[in-house]
Amino acid sequence: MNLKCITIAFSAACICGLSHAQTTTGEVKDDFKPSPLNQPGKAYPQVNSQGYARFRVHAPQADSVKVSLGLGGQGGTRLTKGADGYFTGTTAGAMDEGFHYYHLTIDGGVFNDPGALNYYGSTRWESGIEIPAPDQDFYALKNVPHGNVQQILFPSAITNTSRRAFVYTPPGYGKGNTRYPVLYLQHGWGEDETAWSNQGRANLIMDNLIAEGKIKPFIIVMTYGMTNEIKWGGIRDFKIDTFQTVLTGELIPYVDTHFQTLANRDNRAMAGLSMGGMETHQITLNKPEVFGYYALLSGGIYKTEELKDKPKPKLIFLSCGSKERPEGVKNATAELKAAGYNAVSYVSDKTAHEFLTWRRSLLELAPQLFK
Repeated sequence: MNLKCITIAFSAACICGLSHAQTTTGEVKDDFKPSPLNQPGKAYPQVNSQGYARFRVHAPQADSVKVSLGLGGQGGTRLTKGADGYFTGTTAGAMDEGFHYYHLTIDGGVFNDPGALNYYGSTRWESGIEIPAPDQDFYALKNVPHGNVQQILFPSAITNTSRRAFVYTPPGYGKGNTRYPVLYLQHGWGEDETAWSNQGRANLIMDNLIAEGKIKPFIIVMTYGMTNEIKWGGIRDFKIDTFQTVLTGELIPYVDTHFQTLANRDNRAMAGLSMGGMETHQITLNKPEVFGYYALLSGGIYKTEELKDKPKPKLIFLSCGSKERPEGVKNATAELKAAGYNAVSYVSDKTAHEFLTWRRSLLELAPQLFK
């Protein structure tokens, strides 16, 4: 595994609060509307058609309010206090399209924005804001048949506790005897098993693809990858052994026992974003007899020498944002293809280490699974 590649990706994520709001010239359009991720009835934060974000926070006793955007919450937009006790401010430039974490720093204390919904990221519940993307229709809530996302609790001997996972089952699941392939889908550092359905809209992406007849329906299983057991920057100290046992020795047998699955390698895939991609890389190499499809989303690459003398995967999918390191993904894919592997690369346009990159990656990956 190229740990340097993952570390660079994490560093990019850490400073995304700075890069998402770079200073630009020109007039800022006054067509701001509430963010789609606001609490019910809350007018702020707001987003305009250019991708600028505007914040308004009531803190009459405070002296200073700053908004820090992105995983890790670096940089920030300082808000100006008005006579009415409201702090207001607009980002210095347009933000990248898609989902972003953020929080408030009020007189040195860290708080969530009471106007926004909360999402688990940066090892805590953070506020979320959505900058509408031109292709947002593929993850929109539509009037189509919907699958279910259910919480399961499964026993884990290695951790001496019950652990949680969320399972997406497609529309029509359970109405007959049909058995389904399974994708095990991992979150990144700072996140947990709620990330892919909340921030990632994975269930809506699947519902829409199934309704359009573009994919073979399959189950998705999302569980906590123990990524937050290490501190930021400590990726080199992360050991895969415990999570590998939880996933392959405990969760997969539980899912195959309790759900209508096709319980074999050719009908089982693993994918992960960022640090979840690192986990996917390590586990698929260690357990190639368990998974037939591999996917790393902003999560590094596979090298041909790593795959030598192992069962050949049916698909290797590598992706990232155009603002990450797309040349690495493209070059690795070319080398894998030359060596006879079914390798596919995807680069998300105008995005970085963020959920729009990974939503788009899932959109591209899903139709290529379980053919």
